[in-house]
Amino acid sequence: MDKPDKKPRNFRITMVDAGSHERLWSLRLSQTNLLVGGISAVVVLLLLVFSLIAFTPLRTFIPGYPDASSRRQAVQNVLRIDSLQTRILQWELYTENLRRVVAGEAPIRLDTLIIGSQGSRAVSDARYLAIRDSLLRLDVAQEEQFEISAGVRRNLPIEALSFYTPVKGVVTKAYERQHPWVDVTAPAGTTVMAVLDGTVVYAGWEQDTGYCLILQHGSDLLSVYKNNQKLLHRSGDVVKAGTPVAMLASSSSLTKGDHLHFELWYKGASVDPSQYIKF
Repeated sequence: MDKPDKKPRNFRITMVDAGSHERLWSLRLSQTNLLVGGISAVVVLLLLVFSLIAFTPLRTFIPGYPDASSRRQAVQNVLRIDSLQTRILQWELYTENLRRVVAGEAPIRLDTLIIGSQGSRAVSDARYLAIRDSLLRLDVAQEEQFEISAGVRRNLPIEALSFYTPVKGVVTKAYERQHPWVDVTAPAGTTVMAVLDGTVVYAGWEQDTGYCLILQHGSDLLSVYKNNQKLLHRSGDVVKAGTPVAMLASSSSLTKGDHLHFELWYKGASVDPSQYIKF
């Protein structure tokens, strides 16, 4: 005779009144329903915990989790480290160049460095291009130091040039065919200014007009300043437009009245300065 199976297969959850033993609520569950219900409850509980951690500030209470302040500080530290690396690179280059100069060796040219080839340091493309641009400008300036057209990048027509006034005064004698210059009256000792960027091609004394200065500019242009008592530059000096070049003298032996004798030559021919300069 077979023994009856004692293993329970169905369950009942019942709620009864303790006093009257009246059944208030009852739920029948099979073994499968009980297993599915338990797994579902666990899954719902895990989803709830995950949502609380992922979408609420409760995650900041987890040990080791960085908050907003920590992340901001981390970004700032990265920027500081990058700046320090750049500064260290600059100092290393400076000390190496100083050592080479003291030893009589040629200094390192920054534009010949191999950026990032060793993998130990890297300079950003923008910074590298800025260094190359600065070195190029320095080379061009050095090459143009003794050029007659220093400071002038393009040959422009005379009408396109902006002239500085050599002296502020009154034109006492205008430009004429027999008088290819203008006389501008001004007190003795007045500072004479360069009308454009240029190079001093002549600076000397003349018996009739005192000290004379001639500037060669770009665009085949020449300016002449006569009747000066003192010159502030010598031949070969490069001057900027609007900078002092001489001090006006008193009357010369051929003319009366304190004035500047000013000439302007364009492509080998004299031109009327008053057409381009407001005295």
